[in-house]
Amino acid sequence: MMSSTPFTRPPRRNGDNRRVRRTQLPPVLARMLDTIRRNIILRNIVMALCIGIILYFVINLVLNIYTRHGQRIIVPTLIGHTFDEAQKMSEKGELRLEIIDSLYMPKQKPGQILDQSPKPGMGVKKGRRVFLTVNAFRPRTDVIPYVTGYSLRQAKNMLETKGFEIERLVYRSDMATNNVLDELYKGRSITHDSRTKAELGSGITLVVGVNHSSPLPRIPKVIGLTLREAKSRLWEVGLNVGNIKFDSGIGTNDTEDARVYRQEPNQQSRTDYGGKVSLWLTLDTQKIASSSKSSDAATRRYAVDEEESADNDREKE
Repeated sequence: MMSSTPFTRPPRRNGDNRRVRRTQLPPVLARMLDTIRRNIILRNIVMALCIGIILYFVINLVLNIYTRHGQRIIVPTLIGHTFDEAQKMSEKGELRLEIIDSLYMPKQKPGQILDQSPKPGMGVKKGRRVFLTVNAFRPRTDVIPYVTGYSLRQAKNMLETKGFEIERLVYRSDMATNNVLDELYKGRSITHDSRTKAELGSGITLVVGVNHSSPLPRIPKVIGLTLREAKSRLWEVGLNVGNIKFDSGIGTNDTEDARVYRQEPNQQSRTDYGGKVSLWLTLDTQKIASSSKSSDAATRRYAVDEEESADNDREKE
């Protein structure tokens, strides 16, 4: 009887393994791999593309980590708090607080935050700097600039640059219109050598000349401007600010953001030098837009009436 011996499969060679693995791939893909393997140029191009794709994802990952992509926090309301209170509130959100300006508001507590940027409710990244304006502990003072002899526009710019404003324009007969004849602070004349100091924001009365043969000034449009911008625009053409009224609900901290939505007299009409223009202010942007359109329409009607009146006067002549 013949003895039976177990059958053993002979070991596969490396080439056999490659053939087995290659046969497991789809024919089209297998041919592509063979082509790439044999062509050194294609092989280098494929390798470069693969390296580029890997680098793209690595760099994108690193940048996302470095910039904290998608990690945003909501800026808290810091206005009305002291700087120390604001620091405690910002520690949770990892915000950096920086005081960039100070104003003196007598009705506010010293050290109280009056304004902030970014505004409350905005989404920012961690570590973002928040710029603050705080209420000074005492009013800042400076020397009132000497503006006598300058034009009204130059005088206004000099005062505003120094941090002062015009309290009132007083007109007197003179050969030149809008030439500053005198400036007063608390009833006393400012001279070139007086070096009178006053709190920043104080109002200065200017005595200005007017030649009565000069045409009356047109009232500019100030709807849509802040109170400070509206005042500056009216002073520039020789007009005073009349009554100022804010909508109900506008607090002390909101007055800087409120804008004019109504003015009387209306824009483009004429009035005497030194005349007063009353202003109404609101935070309602829709009210401002609606009033602006109505005011523009009234101005167009006024221009038509003025032109017709001028034509009638010429015909009478």
